[in-house]
Order: sequence, then structure tokens, then C-alpha cells
Amino acid sequence: MSYSGLFIFLLEIVGTIAFASSGAMLGIRKNMDIFGVNVLGITTAVGGGCIRDLLLGIHPPKMFQNFAYVGTAILTSCLLFVVFFVKKELLESTFLERYERVMSALDAVGLGIFTVMGIRTAMDLEGRHFDNLFLLVFVGVVTGIGGGMMRDVMAGETPFVFIKHVYACAALIGAVLYIFLCRAVPDIGAMLVSSVAVVVVRLLAAHYRWNLPRIR
Repeated sequence: MSYSGLFIFLLEIVGTIAFASSGAMLGIRKNMDIFGVNVLGITTAVGGGCIRDLLLGIHPPKMFQNFAYVGTAILTSCLLFVVFFVKKELLESTFLERYERVMSALDAVGLGIFTVMGIRTAMDLEGRHFDNLFLLVFVGVVTGIGGGMMRDVMAGETPFVFIKHVYACAALIGAVLYIFLCRAVPDIGAMLVSSVAVVVVRLLAAHYRWNLPRIR
């Protein structure tokens, strides 16, 4: 495996851990058993990528081609379950605010990484061409938000993307930025800058309570 391939794989693993953690923590908060916690963790971690692969005609989806991603999600979910099972006081009301901050941070990291990786997968299939910009942006955003949407629906929540803190807009900004940076800078640099941009927008939106207009 080349250095760039290793870097991309490690980046995907970091995103998998971040998204699996957010899914598992929601399952724990919803009082699910260890199976339910793992299902939410796995779904959040690889759900967006699975939708991406189905849209792009990749069969079977990459989650079935390389067990490392699902295995990482399972390990992350089980570790969190054990921690909260042993330290139940972490679920008390005094920790809820901290929980929300951790959830937002994990979601931001996963969103940034998987938005970029979704576009990169689509570009690799097209031979690094940029002919269908709508497809690239759409696939990137779906990869970033798909797992979180599936997680929220399965947990009986209104999907986070529809109600809070410019979630999908952050992915959209990162997707467009990555596409344009790919034309000017090396791929690794474009990936890092675009992922960080998504994380920064998400964290700023969560901190300052930025939301899209709505009818109340």
C-alpha cells in the first residue's frame, strides 16, 4: 500500500470511529441493549458509504469488501457500551451538556471526512474527471449525512440534518471546496483542507446556534 493509500485508509478509519461513536452514544442514551448500540454504531459509520456505493453501482458495497470498517465500528460501539455500563453516572443530567458537545464534535469529524471520501470515490470511478459536478456534490453530501439520517430514524428521532445547525450545508460547502481545490492543489492537501472546513463550519454552527430559517 502506498503512502497516499495508507493515509486515505487511516482517514477513513478515523471517520468510521467518529461516526460509530456518535451512533453508539445515541443508542446508549436511548437505553438500547448492546445489539442495538452496535446496530446504530455500524449504521452511522457505514450507512452513508453504502448509499454512495449503491448510487455509483459499486457491487457489493465496500463495507462488504473490507471488513475493517464494520469491524472498527463494532469495536468502537462495544468499547463505549462497556465504558457507560461500568460508569453509569456518566449518563446523569450533569453530563448531558458535555454529551451534546461530544456528539457534535464526533459528527463534525465524521461528516467532514466522509463528505470528501464520497466525492473522491465518485471521481475515481470517472477517471478523475469533473464532468458531472452535480453527481460529485450529491454523492459527497449523501455520503456525509446518510449514516446520521439512518441513525436518527432508527432511534426514533427527527433527523438532525433537518433541524439543527446547518448540518447538510456544512457538507455542501466542503464538497464544493474539495472539487475546486482538486484542480489546484495535490489531492491529500485538498482532502485535509476540505474536511477541516466542514468540521469548522459545523462546530461554529453548533457553538453560535446557526440555523436555517424555519416557520415556527
